[in-house]
Amino acid sequence: MSHRLASPRLACVLFMALGVTSTVHAQGSAVAPTPAQLKPMVDQTYAQLLAAPAVKQLLEAVKADHARSIEDLRMLTEIEAPPFKEQKRAEAFLARMKAVGLTDARIDAEGNVVGLRKGSGNGPRLLISAHLDTVFPAGTDVKVKERDGKLYAPGISDDTRGLSVLLSWLKVLNDNKVQTVGDLLVVGDVGEEELGNLRGMKAIFRDHPDIDGMVGIEPAADGTVLVLGTASHRYEVSFKGPGGHSYGAFGQVPSAIHGMGRAIARIADIRTPSFPKTTFTVGTVGGGTSVNTIAPDARMAVDIRSDEMGALLDTEKKVLAAIDEGVAEENKRWNVNTLSVSTRLIGDRPGGRTQADSVIVEAAIRSNSAFGHKTLLTGASTDANVPMALGIPAIIIGGGGKTGGFHALSEWIDVTDGWMGAQNALATVLGLVGVQGVSEPLLPRRAARPK
Repeated sequence: MSHRLASPRLACVLFMALGVTSTVHAQGSAVAPTPAQLKPMVDQTYAQLLAAPAVKQLLEAVKADHARSIEDLRMLTEIEAPPFKEQKRAEAFLARMKAVGLTDARIDAEGNVVGLRKGSGNGPRLLISAHLDTVFPAGTDVKVKERDGKLYAPGISDDTRGLSVLLSWLKVLNDNKVQTVGDLLVVGDVGEEELGNLRGMKAIFRDHPDIDGMVGIEPAADGTVLVLGTASHRYEVSFKGPGGHSYGAFGQVPSAIHGMGRAIARIADIRTPSFPKTTFTVGTVGGGTSVNTIAPDARMAVDIRSDEMGALLDTEKKVLAAIDEGVAEENKRWNVNTLSVSTRLIGDRPGGRTQADSVIVEAAIRSNSAFGHKTLLTGASTDANVPMALGIPAIIIGGGGKTGGFHALSEWIDVTDGWMGAQNALATVLGLVGVQGVSEPLLPRRAARPK
């Protein structure tokens, strides 16, 4: 059984066939209750932070920079960034990052744009990120069109808005000479979307073991805080047989399609727990030569997901067993052994959870409250899966603006008053890393991080 990942070209094709989503909008119900009371230090920190003149001025600067940040949004959106082909957008994002004052920035070996804004003291290191890639293949029309007060373009909200928000934050922090206590590791990462398998974020946490927490920006309604990362495994399954004439070879050779059908029937009967939520589906099928040929080949793609890794692995074991049993049954039916099957892991996303009473979540809750939003703790499969799986505190929050049409050519964003969401998210970040002369960081340095 091979566990090699698919090639980039195959991954693009299979992703479009699977047609599933990955961002915060994919799971809108609460996955945990919002804490009724916050830690006193969280309340105290935000009381200090939001009352400070320097912070008030900084948040006003976010509002003042809104129109300019939308120029960044338009520019970056119109640079296509298909899965595994993010280079041009990465180069443009890096250039803008340097233009707004972050000179310690580069493109790493995986293709991520990585910049470091050093803090003033021995504080935590917080990763703030948005992903460069979109789901759309090369050649898609990504020209931004404006109508009815909305901006329309593939990828404009997922996740190009996040990139433009990061640039705006860097600009206003530098223009206003605001020094954080902790470090900000600012990243535009590759490979977030589906068969990219979170390759960019996996590389970030491999190469930067000193990260103490993560705040990612994705399209999400005001008040939404993602705390659950749904794990997933996806398989490409190929059935191979000798094939033959539907009449002349009948009874002498097995059918690859019949073997696949037997496997699918067995998969369909698998029982999964309702909690943790665990799912599976055979998403695509294909194969055969003609209507009067006993099929020599067949293929299918299988998606398995769970909110806990143990349940995912248990269901995966049952799915793989069902596939082998389907092949054995088809061979036995004709008293042969000439039908075979191979499986290839084409999607591998770890999962995890950030506890609702952790400091990073409570910071987002407190900031939401200050900006008039009730918090909804939700889950999905995002870049935050990687740190969550490593036990590193991580959340995903929105960057402002109403959004819709995710992963469709009609994707849109309404940026009217979008600066409010950008202010809210920045306040969450500032509470975590602290502001020199105003507040100490809420985010602790991990005991396990390298010195």
